[in-house]
Amino acid sequence: MPLARSLSVTSLSGLEEWDEEFDLEDAILFEIAWEVANKVGGIYTVIQTKARLTSEEWGENYFLVGPYVESNVRTQVELIEPTNPALKRTIDKMNSSGCKVYFGRWLIEGSPYVVLIDIAFTAWSLDSWKSELWELCSIGVPWFDREANDAVLFGFLTAWLLGEVTQCEQPAHVVAHFHEWLAGLGLVLCRQRQLPVATIFTTHATLLGRYLCAGNVDFYNKLAEFNVDKEAGDRQIYHRYCLERAAAHCAHVFTTVSQITAIEAEHLLKRKPDIVTPNGLNVKKFSAMHEFQNLHAQSKSRIQEFVRGHFYGHLDFNLDKCLFLFIAGRYEFSNKGADIFLEALARLNYLLRVNHSDVTVIAFFIMPARTNNFNVETLKGQAVRKQLWDTAQTVKERFGKKLYESLLVGQLPDVSKMLDKEDFTIMKRAIFATQRQCQPPICTHNMLEDSSDPILNCVRRIGLFNSSADRVKIIFHPEFLSSTSPLLPMDYEEFVRGCHLGVFPSYYEPWGYTPAECTVMGIPSISTNLSGFGCFMEEHIADPTAYGIYILDRRCRGVDESCNQLTSFLFQFCKQSRRQRIIQRNRTERLSDLLDWRYLGRVMLQTPRPSLSLLFSFLIRGGTIYYRNLCFFFYTAGFRYPRPASVPPSPALSRHSSPHHSEAEDNEDDERYDEDLEAEKDKVNIRHIFFPFLSFTRLVFCITSQNGNQMNRTH
Repeated sequence: MPLARSLSVTSLSGLEEWDEEFDLEDAILFEIAWEVANKVGGIYTVIQTKARLTSEEWGENYFLVGPYVESNVRTQVELIEPTNPALKRTIDKMNSSGCKVYFGRWLIEGSPYVVLIDIAFTAWSLDSWKSELWELCSIGVPWFDREANDAVLFGFLTAWLLGEVTQCEQPAHVVAHFHEWLAGLGLVLCRQRQLPVATIFTTHATLLGRYLCAGNVDFYNKLAEFNVDKEAGDRQIYHRYCLERAAAHCAHVFTTVSQITAIEAEHLLKRKPDIVTPNGLNVKKFSAMHEFQNLHAQSKSRIQEFVRGHFYGHLDFNLDKCLFLFIAGRYEFSNKGADIFLEALARLNYLLRVNHSDVTVIAFFIMPARTNNFNVETLKGQAVRKQLWDTAQTVKERFGKKLYESLLVGQLPDVSKMLDKEDFTIMKRAIFATQRQCQPPICTHNMLEDSSDPILNCVRRIGLFNSSADRVKIIFHPEFLSSTSPLLPMDYEEFVRGCHLGVFPSYYEPWGYTPAECTVMGIPSISTNLSGFGCFMEEHIADPTAYGIYILDRRCRGVDESCNQLTSFLFQFCKQSRRQRIIQRNRTERLSDLLDWRYLGRVMLQTPRPSLSLLFSFLIRGGTIYYRNLCFFFYTAGFRYPRPASVPPSPALSRHSSPHHSEAEDNEDDERYDEDLEAEKDKVNIRHIFFPFLSFTRLVFCITSQNGNQMNRTH
């Protein structure tokens, strides 16, 4: 049975009393996650991006703990000898006791130390450890759940590691930060064994919440009504749910990444998070203000080359008036909003056709699914494109040689004689090779489950088959992007930079790194008020749409109403001129400071010293709050990032300061818009919003005295 919250929050059994003057050099921080040097999902991005800042703050006392995956270690980790004496003794002892523990540097920015545990090498202990887990916590893990079995092995080995570290002659103050349920068992064992370790547990998404949303239930309106034990049992994840809930209750500090997930955790895990810590990114600023615009143009050109090959024989639209939209992430058809996006694309196609728009929309779906290889027709398209390019280069060289010889003799060339019969024959053959009887493919790969695939079935229902009459085209790429791909040789970051709009109408999205990545790269995006990112932007920006952050209402509207709103967003975006899109990208990129770990990690709190009887200390480093005998909450005072100096670039609004919608893009003498001036104003606003959390934050401290009574202190 899980510990009661009063025990888990106000008791640090086994911990020594730390001094009021807390010396960071006497503390060790272990950050434990299944995705350390092991890319599986969004937690990998969280840890990777904040590693540099955390390493700068903690120095040699910061260690990441994760599973040993040989294929990842070969390319991502430099194995070295442990630098910390206590950790070296611990690793040597574990290795001599039948384990395999590796130490090294993770080759990412910041080069943090990593401790990697080979769980496969100790799989022989699985049955005994599962029996011990049953005796301690009454949690039974079925033999067929391989992921849960891995969590058991990883949890016991992690607790073993921390236990050995704390048993040295002069133990340091140990802080252990656990991410998600896969690492949570180690935290539970630390508390059960009363190890002198201060523990933090962060849930980035609840297990049950993800399963419930995928089951098409009215999740957010019925949060308080769910019988969590029954729901978890019905979905055969009760043992996983128990591990997650036990970790949340046993942690001294329980955190989550967004307000929307905090509400979810309170109802499903039965504990209210002590603090919300939004996720950030490493933001790299360019010395030239508009360098990111140049990168957008370069990446867009590469996407256009792929489109030329994909639509060969049916390239009857103007690529200069073509907008690239995309959705990416885990293949959860309903949770990620792919269903509502496809429906909105069908409605957008109708609007563009009836309004005789010359804009063509190409929507990319980057969601990994089960495939066996590239689609032959898709590969043929890229081969045809390359053949046409080679033919054009050959004819150009022949033409250039004749032009050169004509000029040498002092004669103006006779254009009608510059191309001979052979040149025309070469070009006719090339044109003949581009003839195509079938429509351009929807999917770039051969799907193993084509008939039951949700995206393909929805495409069949709405009838968007990339025909010439459609103004909306769809390309489904069921694989993560890679620069080594023979089809679309681009990394994800390059691809995002080349697109015009990211669309993420998620129903379940605890944070949302995909729209955040769009923002830091200056690409507008559509999010929802059910995602952590969308709620964060709504809270801090008075008019998100003006900055290219479109917030879709999926909380207070039905599916059809939300779909209509998304269609409206897309249609208004299609009506923007090129000038307006450039201005909007500039505004979007200036919001990147809001998501920078350098700002999110600088929340320094100053507290009055309590009496000696109220012993506590805390640390804030790397965007995460580490503390002892201290429970506090952030309350923002409602500050909102102001609207930009000029009015949002929406064609639906006609005001003086808004950039004029004009087909003549070069005629901009009448523009009442000073980009440099507006950028300076926004920079000032950003400083005002973020340095200070101290200015706009109330801290409510709940301090536990020695006799067990709670004293509330507001500061």
